[in-house]
Amino acid sequence: MSALFNFHSFLTVVLLVICTCTYIKMQFPAILQKRTGFRGFFWKAARIGERLSPWVAVGCFAMGISIIIF
Repeated sequence: MSALFNFHSFLTVVLLVICTCTYIKMQFPAILQKRTGFRGFFWKAARIGERLSPWVAVGCFAMGISIIIF
């Protein structure tokens, strides 16, 4: 089943994209310097990770626990 049709998988993918983009922006800031086009999507995801990092961390922790339990 595709991640688009399974809400649990979709949330996992979204959280992983946010965390990955934030990490890449911290390590290689020149890659996500442009805010237009396709890179703009990743820049926005990195911005969400920077500004809402405690909530993203709680979401990743909760998702990890739910994957282990369910």
